[in-house]
Order: sequence, then structure tokens, then C-alpha cells
Amino acid sequence: MDALTCLLCLALGCLLYAVIQFVRFLKADGDLTLLWAERFGSSPESNLRGSVVWVTGASSGIGEELCYQLAKLGASLILSSRREAELLRVKKRCLEISSLEEKDLLIVPLDLTDLSTHQAATDKVIKYFGRIDILVNNGGRSQRSLFVDTGLDVYQGLIGLNYMGTVSITKHVLPHMIEKKRGKIITISSITGLIGVPLSTGYAASKHALQGFFNSLRIELGPYPDIAVINICPGPVQSKVVENACTEEFVQSVGAKTDQSHKMATDRCVRLILVSAANDLKETWIADQPYLMIYYLWQYAPTWGWWLTQKAGQKRIQNFKSGIDADSTFAFSKKTS
Repeated sequence: MDALTCLLCLALGCLLYAVIQFVRFLKADGDLTLLWAERFGSSPESNLRGSVVWVTGASSGIGEELCYQLAKLGASLILSSRREAELLRVKKRCLEISSLEEKDLLIVPLDLTDLSTHQAATDKVIKYFGRIDILVNNGGRSQRSLFVDTGLDVYQGLIGLNYMGTVSITKHVLPHMIEKKRGKIITISSITGLIGVPLSTGYAASKHALQGFFNSLRIELGPYPDIAVINICPGPVQSKVVENACTEEFVQSVGAKTDQSHKMATDRCVRLILVSAANDLKETWIADQPYLMIYYLWQYAPTWGWWLTQKAGQKRIQNFKSGIDADSTFAFSKKTS
């Protein structure tokens, strides 16, 4: 075989490899580092079993599903949110689907906006379990309103809840992790923590703030290599996030239920969050296409990212004004949970 034939075979092989990887990317539902870790890295079953995990926003959506999957892994759980009745429901379900006992689950009602209560809540957890291995900052609220129509109370409320509440809980838990020189701080950010999104100016601002805070905190914690700071950036996920989102006033919610079938199934999103935790990934992107492609465009081709977001953003506003889910026309296919 001459040199030209060898080069041609090599080129065809490289082209075939590129095509295969492109097809895999089109079917991907997480960034490539995350999917590599899912296949070849540490599993949640081997890494998280027996951990003591505090989950805020545990009464619905991603937080609720996190509790169920962690319970099946054998993790002890602290469940927190404002709605104690819902936490009791989640606790009951955790006991039904796992081998956990009553003593392995602790309910700590928590209002993230009431910063004065966070020290007492943390002390209660430490007194009960003796440690906190993983803090999952999941509590928060979204937004569906245009800036020109929205009161400043929405922006104050979202920053107070999503940002200051999360910073406050982290402030009280971190000293215990530093004392033991290990732990994981997992924060559920959003695609809006990386990318500007219409109808969510206040929500995006609070998530951008979280990204900046935890990226900076991670550097400060350099002397403690066994304390991981993990930012999770999901795209649209099946949950009540839109239903509970504030509108032009912070006290008002969207309320109306919309079709969620075009969004990622909650259990798949949570599985990838646990993979991120098991492998101490600093930041992960979790989304179906075409959203995942937008992450990559904004990261590596921002001019194209701006152009695409501008086009898609106008359609998003139009969808919302028409009374359908703002993201309903962008998905390639419907999902099942």
C-alpha cells in the first residue's frame, strides 16, 4: 500500500470518526465531560452511598427527585423547603422506595429568605447527624415577565431568595466542611446562569450571581482539595418551575399548568446531577438538543450564540404571550418522565 493510499484511508477514518461523534453529540443530553464521566468515571452508587445530604427545595421538582434517588443510594437525608406538609410526603415516599429508616431522614422546614434562621437550621442538622457531607443548594424560584412590565420587588425577591438565601446557607455549612476538610457543595444553577434569556431577567441575574460567587469560592477553597464546589446548569426540565414562577409582582405566580413533554425528564436530569457529584465535576451542562448546542455556541462561538439567542428569544416571548410554554417550540422531540 503506497503512501497516498495510506493517507486517504487515514483521512476517511478521521472523517468517519468525526461523523460518529457528531451524531453522538446530536443525541447527547449533557456536556461531553459529563457523559464521559457517566460512562467511565465513578458511579453515584459507589461514591455517594452512606453520605449525609442536605437538599433545599426538596418539596418538588429536581429537589424532590434528588431525594428519591439519593434515598435509593442509601444516603441519609435532610429535607428542607417552606412547605412542611410536602416534605412529609416526600419523606414518606423515600421510606417506601428505599431501605432507609425513620432515623435516616430529617425534616428541617426552611425559608431561604429568612437569613436569621439559617444558623439554627444548620445547628439542628449537625446536632442530629454530626456532619454534612453534601449540601445541595436547590431552593429558588423562576420568573416569567418582561422587564418593562415588572416591579422592582421581583428583582429584590429573586436576588434575596435565589442568591442571598443560597449564600447564607453555604456560609453556615462551609465551616463544618472545612473542619473535616472534605465535603461537596452542589448548586443548581441554570442555563440562564450562563446565557441571557428573555422573560427571566431577574432570574438570570440571580443565577449569574451564583455562578460568579461559587466560581470564586472554589478558588478560595484551594487549600482544601477535598471540598468540591459543583455548579449544575440544567436547561428546561419537567417540573413546576414555570407554574411557581413569579410574574410582574413577586407575590404573583404564573399558576397555569403548561405542557412539559418537550422538556428533559426529571429523573434523567437528577441522574446526571448525581454523576456530577460522584466525579466532583466543577460545572456541568444538562440539556437535550437544541439547548445543549447553545451552551457550546456561547462558550466557543459567542457571536453565533448571540445571533441565535436573539432569534429564539423573540419566539420565546411570542410563545409566552400566546399562553403556551415559552420553550415549547424548540425541542426536537417529546420526552417522558
